[in-house]
Parts: sequence; structure tokens; C-alpha cells
Amino acid sequence: MTRSPWLPKRVLVTRSAAELPHGQRIVERCAAAGVEDVQLLRGDRLPSLQAGDERATYALAKSTLAVVVAPPSKRRPQPIPPSADWRLDLAEGCPAHCQYCYLAGSLGGPPVTRAYANVEEILDGMDAHVGRGGVTSGTVERGHEGTTFETSCYTDPLGLEHLTGSLSAAITHAGTHDFGGPVQLRFTTKYDGVAPLLDLPHHGRTRVRFSVNAASVERFEGGTARIADRVAALRSLALAGYPVGLTVAPIMPVEGWREEYAALFDAVAAATADVPDLDLTTELITHRFTPKSKEVLLGWYPRTKLEMDEDLRRQKRGKYGAVKHVYPTPVMHEMRSWFEQALADRLPAARLLYWT
Repeated sequence: MTRSPWLPKRVLVTRSAAELPHGQRIVERCAAAGVEDVQLLRGDRLPSLQAGDERATYALAKSTLAVVVAPPSKRRPQPIPPSADWRLDLAEGCPAHCQYCYLAGSLGGPPVTRAYANVEEILDGMDAHVGRGGVTSGTVERGHEGTTFETSCYTDPLGLEHLTGSLSAAITHAGTHDFGGPVQLRFTTKYDGVAPLLDLPHHGRTRVRFSVNAASVERFEGGTARIADRVAALRSLALAGYPVGLTVAPIMPVEGWREEYAALFDAVAAATADVPDLDLTTELITHRFTPKSKEVLLGWYPRTKLEMDEDLRRQKRGKYGAVKHVYPTPVMHEMRSWFEQALADRLPAARLLYWT
């Protein structure tokens, strides 16, 4: 059964956001969806979202949608390897309750979802970056994708679309605007509400990837669509001419992982077998955590059964020395070898973009 779309308990709208046409449309959408508590703020500062303890703060923030104006720092596209040339934020924060949430270590403060009211201004900033990327644009391996813009770095835009309409605006802009060079919009989602996207003039310039996983990992993904429903949504978009993809993440060597991931790929193969001109990619991302994200996640989900044992991992240091706990090298090698062979056998039409 398809789950109902997320409905925040309250919506906070800053003064500047309320003055913009898109901000006003978001307010109208929220009211139409049944949100009873819509607060128009006198200024541009959000009220405190702190509650009695970390769990209470989490619950309050996760039930709140803030409609704000993205500041210049949020409108400036940033490189986002290995996914895309540039990050393009339509919102920040996510309504899902994933116990492995990578945003836990990336965003400061309570996890409130912020929708940006100045979407037109954000989209206008794409032009200056066309042809300037280093992940896909101008590369031998992925140059055919054009300049890529990733809209799901800090949010799941489809999970908010019924309230914001921002994703439809971005897809339409990418599909109809003259950029002076090839462009591709990209986003990953754990939701299945794709009906508003099916008839948009996307012109093949938006790739929609669905975050999928082994069946036993689904229990860590609260508030999202069932994986079977995501696969069905992928089929619908592929039939509507969209390039589609699988973001298999976070990959975990759970008990029976080979059988569960094989069943997942078989389900996708069955769902796409009759899709004409199927354009399907895969991105393989293993589970990792940082000391900060573990601390935050355990505050949010103190009873989680998610494995975050440093003794079972090895340390990997990032570009600026930040520590990540990843699987040991033999485990990574075994999983990568298996996944590459399984995809070749079960989804031969899918192009593997990267493993990490």
C-alpha cells in the first residue's frame, strides 16, 4: 500500500519568503494539503526549535517545514563528486526517518526541513556553470551527460514536491531553457509520488534515481515509500521517457545480502523489461559513518539496531583529514566484485557510474 505524503504539523514562513510568488504558492499548497498551523513570521529568523531533550528537539524539527529564502552561500553551486558537476539546492533537510541518515553529520542544528522560496533565482544561477564541471562535463567517461546538477544532496525533493512544486519547476526549467550546452538535472529519492512529473516537458534532461536497498535494510528507512513502490515509480518515469537510475545505498553486508540484492536487481529487471529505449544507470554506495554522525544518530535513534561498530571498520580520511568509518578492504573488495557481476548478469543494460 502506498504511504501517504508527508504532512508537517506546522509551517513557518519568513517575511522575505512570503513576499515571493513561489513562497506564496508553497503556502497555498500547504493549506490545500491540510496543514492547519501555518505561521507567517514578522522577520527572517526562525524561532528556536529546541525542545526538552535531543529526541524532543528531533521530533519538533522533523514535524516542521520552514519556507525561507536561500542566502547567497546556498545559491552558489558547489562541486559534488562523484555524483555530479554541481550541487543545486532546492531545499535543505528531509522528512524521512532513516536511521543511517548521512545528513546527521552534514547539517548543524535541529533537522528542520527548509524549502527555498527563491527557486527562480536558484535556477537562474545554472547558466554560469554550464560547461565548467569536472565530474561529467568535458570528461571522457561521462561527458555525454553534459553539465550535471544534483538537487538531492541535502534533501529528498520528491518527498516535498506535493508541498513545494519546486522539483517540477526545476525539471521544466532544465527541459525548456536554452543553456548553450548540454545539461542534466539529477536527483535521488526514496519516495514514489511521481504523478506530477510524468507530463512535464523534461525532454530527457532530468535523470531520476531511486534509492533502493536489500529487503532487510528497509526497516531502517522510516517514513519512506516501500522499495517495491519505488521500483514501480521508476518504471512509470522510464515509460514517460525519463532517464532513470538506481542509487543502491547504503550497501550493507547483512545476513543473506547476496540473495537480497539479487532479488532487488531481478525486480528492477522485471519492471523495466518492456521499457523502450531504457536509459538506466547504477550508483553503488557502501555504508559509512563519522564520529559526529554516529553521535547524532544515536541521539535521534537510541534503540537503533544499525551496526556502527568502529571495531568492525577501518578508518578512511577525507580530503581535509575528516575520519570516516568504512568496511574493511577485503569486505569492500568482495562486495564490489559481487555487485559488478550481479549487475552485468541481471541488469546488463544498466551503466555503472561509480562505486564508493
